[in-house]
Amino acid sequence: MPIKLDVNESAADLLHQTTDHFLDAANYVVNVAWEPDWKITSKQKLHDLTYYDVRDDSPLPANLVQAARNRAAEAVKGVIKRWSQGKKASKPHFSSRFASYDARTVTVNDDHATLATIDGRVTVDFVLPDEQRETPHSAYLFNDDYDVKGATLHYDTVEDCFYLHVRTKPAVENDETEQGDAKHVSVLGVDLGITNIATTSTGKFWNGGELNHWHREYEKQRGSLQQTGTRWAHENVQRVGRKQTGRFEQMLHTISNELVEEALENDCTHLVFEQLKGIREHLPYAKAVHKWAFHRLYEYVTYKAESEGLVVKQINPAYTSQRCSKCGFTHEDNRPHNNGQDEFGCLKCGYDVHADYNAAKNIGLKYLRDQQKSGRGGAPVGVRLNSGMLNVSGEYSPTALSS
Repeated sequence: MPIKLDVNESAADLLHQTTDHFLDAANYVVNVAWEPDWKITSKQKLHDLTYYDVRDDSPLPANLVQAARNRAAEAVKGVIKRWSQGKKASKPHFSSRFASYDARTVTVNDDHATLATIDGRVTVDFVLPDEQRETPHSAYLFNDDYDVKGATLHYDTVEDCFYLHVRTKPAVENDETEQGDAKHVSVLGVDLGITNIATTSTGKFWNGGELNHWHREYEKQRGSLQQTGTRWAHENVQRVGRKQTGRFEQMLHTISNELVEEALENDCTHLVFEQLKGIREHLPYAKAVHKWAFHRLYEYVTYKAESEGLVVKQINPAYTSQRCSKCGFTHEDNRPHNNGQDEFGCLKCGYDVHADYNAAKNIGLKYLRDQQKSGRGGAPVGVRLNSGMLNVSGEYSPTALSS
């Protein structure tokens, strides 16, 4: 359903820049996918190969980078399909200005929409036909029986204007996952750390020993090679770095898969992480490799959870490591810093538990309370534990008292 847009000069300039960068990103991914002897069509593989390069070189927000990757992957798949049908097809190349939006990056209202750009969101007005006539706009856009799924922004060079092609779908009654506005919210809290890369409120741990070990080995090899100072040594530093990155990415893929599985097995609607911005201040012993790993893990989980209808969020982790998830008492000495930060002992109620597990429960609980205070997120149910549930008031169900 195409809708002509009325766009002011400053918004038009941002939309032109955004579509230009979107084209560049999509064509870059096509070039990576178009190997001489084979073609890469896996969105996950293309994400690994292109995401950070595009983010480094482009001002596009993350969701539009992912959308460009998806369009590139679909275009390459389309060529392969034509080949399988015995038809001719050449390497895809995007030339017409466009950008793909999902329900997170476009908001469609009755007479206007807001769109993500390279510099925040812009508002664009609709140029609509006579509302009295039976049109696709009245049949779908203004019909409560349909929800907006996404949109594609196109620039028409002949008319010198933008069109928004809105995609709709039949509304699902009590849809509990699409926008994270679930009727019932059940949270899996996730704590990130050095000793354990990830720990969930259900008591699952993913050890960081392999990441730490191989990073130390890489640093030793890099230091030794750099002392040599030859071109051969420089090339080997890069080779070793690529090998290390590939090893880490495979490990993080495995962890992200298992995190999503853990959420599904426990009937969770949300996975909630601590805020990644400033995480090295929260974890003073973390190195650059840990920050990279946390960001990459979060991106993998977000990408995979979306296809399962799960919502992934971040919250400010303030005091989640010092607060007792059992009685609520908060004190910095609840988590001494001279014991490797693995133990938590509440000075008030005596609750003794692994510190990362305690923090993961608090992360989930804090998200529920934030949603309740703001009036968003539907009716909170609780934080999933290894046995039972922690509700928004911090009360345990009878089966969770031993957790």
